[in-house]
Amino acid sequence: MLLTVTCPICGARGSAPCRECLERLRPAPTLPPPLGVDTCLALLSYEGAGRELVARLKYRNHRGVVGGLGAAMAALVGDAGAIDVVTWAPTTRERRRERGFDQAELLARSVARRLRRPSLGLLHRAPGPAQTGRSLAERRCGPRFQVRRRLPGWTVLVVDDVVTSGATASAAAWELRRTGSTRIVVLAAARTPRPGPAAAAYTSDVAHGSVVASRCQSQAKRPT
Repeated sequence: MLLTVTCPICGARGSAPCRECLERLRPAPTLPPPLGVDTCLALLSYEGAGRELVARLKYRNHRGVVGGLGAAMAALVGDAGAIDVVTWAPTTRERRRERGFDQAELLARSVARRLRRPSLGLLHRAPGPAQTGRSLAERRCGPRFQVRRRLPGWTVLVVDDVVTSGATASAAAWELRRTGSTRIVVLAAARTPRPGPAAAAYTSDVAHGSVVASRCQSQAKRPT
């Protein structure tokens, strides 16, 4: 059976994405790394064609873009030898069951193959709501993660599909650091452009200390 390749953005036949849509993609903005993250790398700006590309992978099962995205993301990593292991920020169990896959895992394994580094599922996501569709205030504490395996002194590359507020990346980084990892690099397919006033206020909170961290810790201690 011959499977027709279509562009995930416009639906045109031929390549994924097509040449015209490739020209519409914009590079990710240069923004500070989320709290707890040493370096944050991202390929695309999460707007317009870039947003549509990631959304089609995430919600429409357009997995034909994984290889190309993985190769381009891997090219952003300067010294692959400095990375000890590649992992990902997992989605919720419900979302994985609903979609049949975890887009962050697909991207992470693709990146790891190209970097020739091992890929391990180091993070378990505790039950809780997905970040998609939540307000900035609701995103602040991010999801809660548990580490499946301690890697003292290792440099970990955490792959995700999108960095929006940075809360997911921070939550993953803090838990990995708590269990011994010493350097955390986040690599995303896309990152949202510079935030508006409300998000900027949150970023200011993060930059000036542990205000958000203390809120998250107090929330984590509440009985579930």
